[in-house]
Amino acid sequence: MPFSKLGLPASLINGVKAMGYVDPTPIQLRAIPVVLTGGDLIASAQTGTGKTAAFALPILHRLAADRRPATRRSARVLVLSPTRELATQIGESFKTYGKHLGVSVAVVFGGVKYGGQMRAMAPGVDVLVATPGRLIDHLQEKSITLQGVEIFVLDEADQMLDMGFILPIRRIVKFLPKERQNLFFSATMPTEIGKLAGELLNPNPLKVSVTPQATTVEKVSQKVIFVESARKRALLNELFAERDFKRVIVFTRTKRGADRVAKSLEQAGVEAAAIHGDKSQGARERALAAFKSGEVKALVATDIAARGIDVDAVSHVVQYELPNVPESYVHRIGRTARAGAGGSAIAFCGEEERNLLKDIQKVTRQVIPSEDRRNDRGLSMMTAHMPAEATDRAERGERNSGGGGGRRGGGGGHSDRKPEGRSDLPGGLRKQRNRPARAGGGGGQAAAGRPSASTKPIDQSQFKGPARGGAEPAKRWSPVD
Repeated sequence: MPFSKLGLPASLINGVKAMGYVDPTPIQLRAIPVVLTGGDLIASAQTGTGKTAAFALPILHRLAADRRPATRRSARVLVLSPTRELATQIGESFKTYGKHLGVSVAVVFGGVKYGGQMRAMAPGVDVLVATPGRLIDHLQEKSITLQGVEIFVLDEADQMLDMGFILPIRRIVKFLPKERQNLFFSATMPTEIGKLAGELLNPNPLKVSVTPQATTVEKVSQKVIFVESARKRALLNELFAERDFKRVIVFTRTKRGADRVAKSLEQAGVEAAAIHGDKSQGARERALAAFKSGEVKALVATDIAARGIDVDAVSHVVQYELPNVPESYVHRIGRTARAGAGGSAIAFCGEEERNLLKDIQKVTRQVIPSEDRRNDRGLSMMTAHMPAEATDRAERGERNSGGGGGRRGGGGGHSDRKPEGRSDLPGGLRKQRNRPARAGGGGGQAAAGRPSASTKPIDQSQFKGPARGGAEPAKRWSPVD
């Protein structure tokens, strides 16, 4: 069925065609008619299947059909997004699709100054896309109100849950009018999302699901490679020597790990850039632009930073470290094989990650094909036969300096890995959600052969931004991302 059969105006259809889309995706076919009716919706679909257009197109149609000025410092539509990158991407989609409709769009997120956002919101806008932490800051400062919101969209609801945004979302909802349309979109649909929907949505919302829960993209070729953790960097360099590794996203669990892997690839002659929550907004935008243009071949990312990455023709996704949350595996491989294209996903699995792999295969209901590369002679001769700790030092380019006693992963409470913080989470709410450990025992060394999968340590760093008129507010939620 073409877009013209969905009741959308010609101006929107032409905008969609200009972007190269001819026929709607399954989620668009099922969601667009529901959104047009004004009813509440819970929609579940894999990443890369067009969820943004599924709510943006019908919302734009409704705004164009009912032209009215937005309330000052408010918006007619509020879209909540977990990360800066995804918020920016959603805002650009609204602007692109609605460029002939005269619809105003503002994007609000942390990591940048407040002044420009205040000026953009002062007259009121049709669509506001925001991350939770920065939006709460504005609500507290009264530089934004939500009195005029008619449609509330919660995008990537499952990621919001994993990142601990439940309390901020509930706080934001209290500022919304009771009479509104609610739209929940998510890649997976765990039971917690159903509970949240029961609290925030009107009774009996329509439910749309175009894929089974936590399934993986069909056109992705998946493989697990069993390899000693100390030899992962050498193996990654070997893989990049293959001709078909053209545009690759590499996932790590930690910010520091992302920086180290990117540096290792650069030393091996592979153009690489790291993107994570400690990077400034400008640095993240530059890294992503270089990756899109092909200037950078490898983008090394943490889960939080990668959620907004929407780049065509990603040939491979490499999971350098398996995620602690099994659903994140689905999100990661969804960065390739987008818009109907094919792609490859390779996951490295060390001995201490075996239980994480079991969790992933249980959630995705599949046995991922595997390859054993432990003590593989195909690895570089410099590192293939070295003891694990010596290999790790060699790959880092470290020398014995006679002091300091560098930390060597895996041991006890003094890990050298810096966890990825929760993006844009208000400081006063960072402690509100702790995920129980899947295996192992708490914060110290994991039980033999069973890694601890407890919640990552929470980044307590504070971000200070100017309040209205440039003065520093007395109290601020201090978003990290």
